[in-house]
Amino acid sequence: MSKKLLVFIFLVLGALATEAQTKHTISGTIKDKKNGEEIIGATISVVQLKGVGAKSNTYGFYSITLPDGSYELRISSLGFAPQVINVTLDKNIKLDVQLEAANSTLKEVKVSSVKKDRNVKDAQMGLEKLNMTEINKIPVLLGERDIIKTITLLPGIKNSGEGSSGFNVRGGNVDQNLILLDEAPVYNAAHLLGFFSTFNSDAIKDVQIYKGGMPAEFGGRLSSVLDIKMKEGNDKNYNVSGGLGLIASRLNVEGPIVKEKGSFLISGRRTYVDQFLRLSDQYKDNKLFFYDLNAKANYKLNKNNRVFLSGYFGRDKIGVGNAFGIDWGNATATARWNHVFNSKWFSNTSLIYSNYDYKIAIKGGDVDFDITSRIKDVNLKYEINYYPNPKNSIKFGVNSIYHTIVPGQLRSYGTAGINPKKLQDRYSLESAVFVMNEWKPSEKLSVIYGLRISSFAVLGKGDFNTYNEQGAVIKTTNYKAGEVVKNYINPEPRISMSYVLDSNKSVKASYARNVQNLHLISNSTTTSPTDLWTGSSNNIKPEIGDQISLGYFQNLKDNAYEFSVEAYYKSMQNQIDYRNGANTQANENLEGELLSGIGRAYGIEFLVKKKTGRFTGWAGYTLSKTERKINGINFNNWYNARQDRTHDITIVGIYDLTKKWNLSSTWTYQTGNAVTYPVGKYTSNNAVTFLYSERNAERFPAYHRLDFGATYMRKKTDKRESSWTFSVYNAYGRQNAFTIEFREDPKDASKTQALQTALFRWVPSVTYNFKF
Repeated sequence: MSKKLLVFIFLVLGALATEAQTKHTISGTIKDKKNGEEIIGATISVVQLKGVGAKSNTYGFYSITLPDGSYELRISSLGFAPQVINVTLDKNIKLDVQLEAANSTLKEVKVSSVKKDRNVKDAQMGLEKLNMTEINKIPVLLGERDIIKTITLLPGIKNSGEGSSGFNVRGGNVDQNLILLDEAPVYNAAHLLGFFSTFNSDAIKDVQIYKGGMPAEFGGRLSSVLDIKMKEGNDKNYNVSGGLGLIASRLNVEGPIVKEKGSFLISGRRTYVDQFLRLSDQYKDNKLFFYDLNAKANYKLNKNNRVFLSGYFGRDKIGVGNAFGIDWGNATATARWNHVFNSKWFSNTSLIYSNYDYKIAIKGGDVDFDITSRIKDVNLKYEINYYPNPKNSIKFGVNSIYHTIVPGQLRSYGTAGINPKKLQDRYSLESAVFVMNEWKPSEKLSVIYGLRISSFAVLGKGDFNTYNEQGAVIKTTNYKAGEVVKNYINPEPRISMSYVLDSNKSVKASYARNVQNLHLISNSTTTSPTDLWTGSSNNIKPEIGDQISLGYFQNLKDNAYEFSVEAYYKSMQNQIDYRNGANTQANENLEGELLSGIGRAYGIEFLVKKKTGRFTGWAGYTLSKTERKINGINFNNWYNARQDRTHDITIVGIYDLTKKWNLSSTWTYQTGNAVTYPVGKYTSNNAVTFLYSERNAERFPAYHRLDFGATYMRKKTDKRESSWTFSVYNAYGRQNAFTIEFREDPKDASKTQALQTALFRWVPSVTYNFKF
């Protein structure tokens, strides 16, 4: 190391030491006064210093360093009455704050998001935060509150089709979304083949989704991060809440382990369609149900240490007597340790487990076999927050995930003509280090920048094939357990910035590179429980995406209205698709059936939102295009990706009619899915064979739907609450296409029939909700 560099380092350290002598730090935790839950993203503003402040992190912790003196701090958060505290700063101060719900302290309060002008001044682009109160009011299928169905009402986020809980973000595939529940990845967020999501809203505290410009702490997916945090439980009083619906019921129990030191939460949900089937002699042996169980506990060891343990367990079972059955489910567990080193340093250590598996069983006559598959993760993560001064908030960390993928095992039980078969298990180690800084160099400019470096090591044991351009095996190499087959290392730079034009206008820009090493192999337009996850290998390269975004944001009428427009362009490398006529069933050479190429997605998103008053809601419009170009497909030309939809319109309205009645409605319109239709046919050996158009050159009919909802608050006090929720899904009975099948016209062999299947028309529901 040169002498000049040593002198420079000593000068910087000396300057920091001098600065530290004239400044002190206020730090602490922001909580909900009613139940002791930590508040995420609460804002701490210094009234005397315009533009100076801090935000509470995921665990409610905040830190702000200021010159010695007297200050007025304003603490605020969504749904809570602001609190103003006067402090005299001549030493480090620990200041824990408890906020009260807005409606319990004032008759009328205008409530905004974390800050009234957060959408204008925050540097983060492409971030949407969901209010659980709004989620609970929006009408959904059969009255089951649904987080994923709600986020698809936002610009840039599209559902994968009727009866699917998969979603596409800015042209990405359904597998390009990282779904986290208390830091644990959820690989299939669907119940009942996609009609409902796995997330029980009674157990959820915070929901936010990143559509672009993701912070460097997140990685592993190309398009988005859906970050969901569970409630911790009430550490002051015991509460029981739940709901009784037409097809499902919920029950939530929470309370203190030791008052104001620890708490627990247990939340369960189950459908009972199978109970109705038992009333029929014809269907009594069939199965059709799912269940969820969320559990969480936390305990404060001392003022600087707190531990958390949370888990999710969910399962679906569908069966037709003993002839056919399919069940699938997720299990996650997260153990966390929060440690406060001092007023400026905060750390979180997490040990995370995730498991997703499915099983298909078929039995009848001489046929008796089952197929199983699984993906299992064990993840160790360590992160540190450092708050050097009000202008910088630094976060850095490391994590390592050990993946085990069981791609498929076929077991037969004396079945004639079917031999047992097991595809080789695959193992990999996915690791990353990251550092990021939220920097505010001036009152007008805010920047979030960072770097993530990811590594994906493909590990033995097993045989690994190499394929030629035609997909034939040309070489097989055997690797021992733990031996490195291939290691991919990729840097992922990220930056997002905001420049405030005036008090209610700003422009923002962002760039992010994302790398994805796990891929979902699917030949349908929507997610299925039997879709196959596979990792990058010696043949499959990591997917790489580079996204650039530019936006304009403006608030109107004292922040009562929000308007934004965001444009984006995303280029993608190593995109995967099937060869024409690929064999996908239990194929040990499946990698030879895959082709890779490039992709691009671009579009513009408009959003208008009304946040205050008796009538609230939003309207959004997205104009977009998503394409792929893969040699060997579509004559090597660009073609529409399956998730390409040109137009997407959503209107959401929520109206407080009286103190007891609340009305809500949503309307959505989307261009139909891109599909490949037959354009001709020929007969050979008395068999009809269809000829198909270019890849994804045709469209399903346009999708549109109107939903209505109404909530009647029967009783509401500090201790008891009960309400009725009524809704109508697809109010004008639109027959939206779920599938379209083609067959020869039985009356005229020269003609072809198209048979459309629709799922839901005029679906009413009623749910009784309670809390005591």
